[in-house]
Amino acid sequence: MDDRSANDRSRTMAAVRSTNTTPERSVRAALHRLGVRYRLGQVVETGGRPIRPDLVFKGARVVVFVDGCFWHGCPDHCRRPGSNVEYWNAKIDRNRARDARTETALRDAGWTVVRVWEHEPAADAAVALAALLKDRRRR
Repeated sequence: MDDRSANDRSRTMAAVRSTNTTPERSVRAALHRLGVRYRLGQVVETGGRPIRPDLVFKGARVVVFVDGCFWHGCPDHCRRPGSNVEYWNAKIDRNRARDARTETALRDAGWTVVRVWEHEPAADAAVALAALLKDRRRR
């Protein structure tokens, strides 16, 4: 049971990071160790709405999103709360639907979209990204 007031809940939710999360910083650090450079805070135009991926590789036309298991509904690790169930199910489902729309818009605009779950080892994700980028640049 959620015993917090609306103001307390609002303050808690406002404190949740949407950028520079620990998993995102870990992936960035692992990429940096491999000598892979990226852009942060870049807006990608898709003809519809502007999209701001976590990492952008403009030359290779690759964007990366580092998704939290809870917020993005990881099929393996998302443990949905037992209180306020309707709210949280709707919230996570909206996030997943938005992710799907974003991915479709980017792919339609010619971008390769990579999603990294927070539970994935950052070093493994970085190695896979480096290989993808090397392959894209070779073409």
